[in-house]
Amino acid sequence: MKLTDKKRKDILEAAIQEFREQGFPAARVNRIAELAEVSKRTLYKHFESKELLFQAITEILLEEIAAVPKLRLQPDVPLREQLVAAVRDYVGHLTGEQYMGLNRLVMSELLRDQDLAQAFFAKAAMQDGPISGLIGEAMQAGALREAEPGFAAGQLLSMVKHFLVWPQFLMGAKAEVDPDAVIADCVDMFLAHYGSEG
Repeated sequence: MKLTDKKRKDILEAAIQEFREQGFPAARVNRIAELAEVSKRTLYKHFESKELLFQAITEILLEEIAAVPKLRLQPDVPLREQLVAAVRDYVGHLTGEQYMGLNRLVMSELLRDQDLAQAFFAKAAMQDGPISGLIGEAMQAGALREAEPGFAAGQLLSMVKHFLVWPQFLMGAKAEVDPDAVIADCVDMFLAHYGSEG
């Protein structure tokens, strides 16, 4: 890694720490430079403002979203089994320590800044989620009835997130439920609604 790339990475990591500890409005550029062990001038060479630094952090979160592997329908594996495994992996990604921390940091600022929120969610909407891709292929194959795959995936994931993601995101504690049982129940409800009638 080039020295300039390393410095940029160090600055981003320091900014994430400072924003988490102080919140975006109270975060100080001097403290970020100190944590990154760079001069303030070096920091401004990489990021001209605190806002641009925060924007770079939102890009990291979007990259994390895009990094979730895209899934392909496996015709020889029961769809229920594929959906349960896909949702389990996705929830594992969403509740991972790094992703959860970044998500909390970004979301807290998006609540404060409507313009930033609109730009972020417009970019996030362009990501084709792994679950919606799998559901779309299942619909094309006739394993699920025809509908808008993104909407259907949103319904399934909203049920699951209610029990397994939001409690951890908002309260920092895992829900006191069996994750496998929750995922299985949600997938069964989803299949009861979208299961192919043919």
